[in-house]
Amino acid sequence: MSYVKNAWYVAGWASEFSHELKRVTIMDEHIVMYRTSGGSVVALEDRCPHRLLPLSKGKLIGDNVQCGYHGMTFDCEGQCVRIPGQENVPSSAYVDSYPVQQKNDIVFIWMGDRDRANPDDIFDLPQFTDSAWHAHQGEALHLKANYLNVAENLVDPAHVSFVHPTTLGNAASEDVPVHVDTQGEVLVAWRWIRDAAPVGFFQKFGGFNGNVDRWHYYYLHLPCTAVIDFGSVDAGLKLAEDDRDRGVRIFALHFLTPVSETYTIDRWMHLRNTAVGDESASSQMDAMFKVAFNEDKEILEAIQEQEALPQKRRPIRIGIDKGPTVYRLRIRELVEQEATEDLGEPVKPTFVHHV
Repeated sequence: MSYVKNAWYVAGWASEFSHELKRVTIMDEHIVMYRTSGGSVVALEDRCPHRLLPLSKGKLIGDNVQCGYHGMTFDCEGQCVRIPGQENVPSSAYVDSYPVQQKNDIVFIWMGDRDRANPDDIFDLPQFTDSAWHAHQGEALHLKANYLNVAENLVDPAHVSFVHPTTLGNAASEDVPVHVDTQGEVLVAWRWIRDAAPVGFFQKFGGFNGNVDRWHYYYLHLPCTAVIDFGSVDAGLKLAEDDRDRGVRIFALHFLTPVSETYTIDRWMHLRNTAVGDESASSQMDAMFKVAFNEDKEILEAIQEQEALPQKRRPIRIGIDKGPTVYRLRIRELVEQEATEDLGEPVKPTFVHHV
């Protein structure tokens, strides 16, 4: 399976974790997570090394986890600190622990080599802490679909006209060219629709009476975090592309958590520069987002069903697939890099490499 281990993944919103045991599954690995009495989040392998009972079936003893079968107890680092009925604790009595960080009310977990877990690499945007912007967490969309297909959808402006005709798109954008930039670490696809009727979302929240200029910028951060920058402005202003803050601008954020090969959780939220502090607007936006994201869910789950069937021929790629194609290639490269260990340059090589 094409999992990139050395990356920060979203385990859940901060509000999802308390001083109770919670099982989380990421990339086919079962993890037990909880908050300590001090408020930090712990993540341990959810499998007792004795008889393999999930630790999430046990209970908390202070900040330690007690197995529900024979009472073996593990601390926050995964080390066994008690075996009832014996004094010695063998070195093999431990469970793996995972680095965890909480940022912007989101809990991130590192699934790979813990020595490479750098908190500075956690996804962030300056708008999270900008008083001119409002951050609102939405829900968790559960999809019976491979995470790569979900991520491809999030770097693809072209589908909006056809999948979301009443919410995020309309027919005016069907033949508008899509621009793609794959040079940097973040893949970007975008387009502007000039002097057109506002889409349903901005008819409701933009207050526009006439035609608008609107944009979609899709940013895909590997392995699977997406930012969709979309908005509208009165067409008469002839807004420059770099002046999007002058319009009604929204960032829809999608944090994809691969649960298994055919199951992905998409935790979505938004940042906006309009209706700041108005929670009724947040609720109304949530309702429209849920309509749009359920439209994506229907498409992606139908694709997953078809991929599971015998294929008569290979799927084709067309002009709009530049972003998704590069995305798949980069994921393969990252997976291949993690599959081997680079020992560095040899000290006394017995070969000569000509470039």
